[in-house]
Amino acid sequence: MKKLAAISFLSPLVFYAQAADGPYKMESAGGPPSEVAPAIAQALQKDGIKISNNGAAYCEIWFRTAKPAGAKTTEENVTLPLIPTGALLGVIRFDGQGADRRGQTIKAGVYTLRYGVMPVNGDHQGAAPQRDFLLLVPAADDRDLNATPGFDALVAMSRKASGTPHPAVLSFWKSDTNTPGFAKQGDTDWVLQTALGDTPVAVILVGVASS
Repeated sequence: MKKLAAISFLSPLVFYAQAADGPYKMESAGGPPSEVAPAIAQALQKDGIKISNNGAAYCEIWFRTAKPAGAKTTEENVTLPLIPTGALLGVIRFDGQGADRRGQTIKAGVYTLRYGVMPVNGDHQGAAPQRDFLLLVPAADDRDLNATPGFDALVAMSRKASGTPHPAVLSFWKSDTNTPGFAKQGDTDWVLQTALGDTPVAVILVGVASS
């Protein structure tokens, strides 16, 4: 799986210092945005994570305080096999124009983050070593914390975020390290290491897949 192998052994202070050396900075975001439904807000971290780019706010993200779980999937190359497809895992706010893993433009605003598994159909070969992804849905259209829409319904919901035939997605996986931080991986990707409940996870917030 994608991981920050070269720095996973570092202390948190060193990890944060490495993130601060680049254009992006990680800091506290405060409480969840008012745009989300109250039940969703109550399930999120009380203090989210803010990412700024050269001093300008880029996005804020809040994950759930407890990881939802269901029956274990039999799908291969899935790092979080107990999370049901469609489960709401968090919320993200783009302060200005954002972008997803495909390079699609995401308008400023608040979006829920729901869990999905990339299909094996030949269209996504090489997009990521794992099949776990987060799909963005406009928060105004997504008010049910406990809903678990099926894959086709989830894609339709996420198309409202991308404005294209393809859903808006972020690469996401269970992390091999529990050291939090935001750091560069490879030439272009910036990866947030954090936690979903008591499970360490990682998500690429900046960077476009090569295929």
